[in-house]
Parts: sequence; structure tokens; C-alpha cells
Amino acid sequence: MTIRLYDTNARQIRDFAPLTAGCVSIYLCGATVQAAPHIGHIRSGLNFDIMRRWFAYRGYAVTFIRNVTDIDDKIIAKSADQGRPWWAIGYENERAFDDGYTALGCLPPTYEPRATGHVPEMIEMMRGLIERGHAYEADGNVYFDVRSYPDYLELSNQELDNLRQPEGEGETGKRDKRDFALWKAVKPGEPSWETPWGRGRPGWHLECSAMAHKYLGTAFDIHGGGLDLIFPHHENEIAQAKAYGDDFAQYWVHNAWVTMSGEKMSKSLGNSVLVSEMVKTWRPIVLRYYLGTPHYRSMIEYSEESLREAEQAFARIEGFAQRVVELAGGVVEPSSEVPPAFAEAMDDDLGVPQALAVVHTTVRQGNSALAADDKEAAVARLAEVRAMLGVLGLDPFAAHWSGGAEQGEDLHGVVDALVRLVLDQRESARSRKDWATADAIRDQLGQSGLAIEDGPQGPRWTLKS
Repeated sequence: MTIRLYDTNARQIRDFAPLTAGCVSIYLCGATVQAAPHIGHIRSGLNFDIMRRWFAYRGYAVTFIRNVTDIDDKIIAKSADQGRPWWAIGYENERAFDDGYTALGCLPPTYEPRATGHVPEMIEMMRGLIERGHAYEADGNVYFDVRSYPDYLELSNQELDNLRQPEGEGETGKRDKRDFALWKAVKPGEPSWETPWGRGRPGWHLECSAMAHKYLGTAFDIHGGGLDLIFPHHENEIAQAKAYGDDFAQYWVHNAWVTMSGEKMSKSLGNSVLVSEMVKTWRPIVLRYYLGTPHYRSMIEYSEESLREAEQAFARIEGFAQRVVELAGGVVEPSSEVPPAFAEAMDDDLGVPQALAVVHTTVRQGNSALAADDKEAAVARLAEVRAMLGVLGLDPFAAHWSGGAEQGEDLHGVVDALVRLVLDQRESARSRKDWATADAIRDQLGQSGLAIEDGPQGPRWTLKS
């Protein structure tokens, strides 16, 4: 068994070889909390949640760090525009991100550090870079000297002579316009911290290098994030960390975007779809299916039509699962292992689309077993389906989606008993050929949000999707 991942830095799929046998350390660039998340933001967290789950299934002890950038230019600009404290805006949106991750079934990270909680670590890193000749102070700013690091731009595969470095207001005193800010000198009305070079605030790139160093040490396995972070963010992280003396990340894994009309989903484009609004219209488990089942390196073009297709596809899986549970007369536990074809797909750069094809094939086999009244085979197929869905975070019987509380289970039992009484009346009407009454009962149940399906074992009900 070897997990293989596409490494952006190597530009190829590589066998995964952990730094420490049996362990995997992952750093994911998390939320910049200037606004509430849209589904494009949450996709990254969801893709790496699936990665984490697969490593855990394969027996690895996973350390998963997902940071929060709670101070940057955009947050400060929002603070000025809204007349609210920067920290209030950051905390409000941090909670919105947490709600979004939780709604879509993402496991909590091992640690979730905030940038503002790690200024001492940033000062220490800057001091080391200055001492090694890789950084310098100017006008209260601290800059990284890109020419001092020969491998700069290796990740993004750019030429230094053609580089256009993003630059913020007040970045004066640079020796080279391509140098980037580690620390930004204080400006009136902005938050600031004391340093040996004067008061100011951190640059975005320095934050992640310092936090990764603190929580994962001088070297770790995987650094993740969206494609848009390759340059300048991840390129500059590498330069800082390696110039400081860290080996840093051994693999770089990037997820693709959610697009609308071919453009990256972005609040600046006015085309974002907020998670908090989406979950009012779509079941969260369906949103997870929609965002999590394409390959993580493939773009997702957002449309309601594609969401409806995802809803219908997942409904077929759920319908099979519910029918087997009814036939079995109780819960069917997941298999201890997923089918080999599923494992092979997941090992190959987290091939979720191919793995999902195995899920749907197994569901079809299970439906055939149900049609043949083969209870044993149907139960066996559901056990396999549950094992596979569990890896993807999509098992409808898992505590997160089912509620996991006895009260919820009891409520389902009460509803089932009441619906059964009505269905018995419908069956009585059908047996005496009173089709009008039977149809009226079915239509009334339909208006109440229930779908009735007549099968070999009698009528069954499900909630309409």
C-alpha cells in the first residue's frame, strides 16, 4: 500500500514517504476572516478533510493544522469602512467559517492557531533572517531580500527578471521592488505590536511560516491550500522558512477552485455563494457530496443544475441504504475494510471520482440483491457502502448527519409508527379496490413532505429531497 500525491513543486505524482513512519503532518492555509465564507472557501477545507480521513483509514496518526489569518490588509480596510474593531470583524467571520466547516462535516483540526497569537514567533524568525542576511529593516518595515535565496520562484516556476510582486501601501525603503514585506510599519489607526524594529504588524506570508514552525517543527510532510496561493503566498513561505533554516514542507498539494461563468468564485467579483445561505436551500450532506466528490485538482463550475444532479445521485445511495436497513430490521454496521478498487482509487492521488464509481456500482449490486430478496447480499453491500462513505465523510448514518442522539432516533420511530398506521389504511383501501381513497392518502402524505414507494416488501416512506 502506497499513497501517491500530486506534488506541485515536483510537478508530478509522487509516492508519499512520511518523515516519521506511521505519522503524517499537514499544514493547511485556512481562513482569512475578512468576510463570511462562500462555498469556494469551504471546498479547500473539505478536500483536505477527505485527505486526512484517508490517511487515518490507512493507519496514519494525523496531525492537522489549519490556521486562521485574523489580521491583514482586507480586515483592516473592512474595519475602517464599517467603523468596527478589526478583532470583532475577524472573530465574527472566524465563527462563520467554523460553522461552515462543521455544517459540511469537516473534522476539527488538531490545532487551529490564529496569526495574532504568534507575534513572538514571527519576531524570532525575522531576527534570524536578518542575522543570516536574508532580510533587512527599512523605515520600520522588514523586507525579505529575494535575491538572497537562489531557489526563489521554484514552486511557481517564474523568472525573477519578469516578477511582479504584489505590494501594499506604505511599503517604502525597499532595496528591490521584488522584495516582499515580513513586517509592516505602523500607520495611524491600525493595530500594531512592538518589535525591535518599531511598532507594526505582520505580513501575511510570515504568519504561516512562523505557525508551521511552531506546531510542526523544522520539517513536516504536506502543505496544502488553493491554487491561488501558489504565488505569492506559498512561494514566499518557502523562501522565509528555508532561508531561516527549516526544511519546511516535503509535499505541496493544491486544490482547484469553484468557478462561476469560468471565473474563480470571489467576493470581489460579486459572484460568491455564502455557505450560510446555501444550507438553507440544500441539505449540508448534499453540499458535501457536490463539493467533495470531484477530484480536488479539478475545477467545479457552480450551477444549480449540477447541485440538483448531486442531490439526485446521493438520494439513490440513501434510498438503497434505507431500504436495506428496513429489510434488516436495524442498523447495518460498516465493513472493517473498503473494497480494494475503492482503496486503489483513493491511494492514487485521492481519486474520489473513481472511488465514488465503486460506491455506485456497489449500490447497484445491492439493489439487485434487494430485487432478488437476497437479504444477506444486500446487507453485505450496505456494509461496504457505509465503509466507503465513511471515508468520504458522507455516511448518512454517522452521528454528525443522523444526529446520533437517542431522542432523534426515538422521534423517527414515532413518525414511522404514525405513518405506518396511515399506510395500513391505504393498503386496506387498495385491497378492497378503493383506488380513490388509496390515491388520496398517498397524495396527502406527499403534501406532508413524504414520498411513498410500493415495493415487494410493501410500501415504504422517505422524506422528499
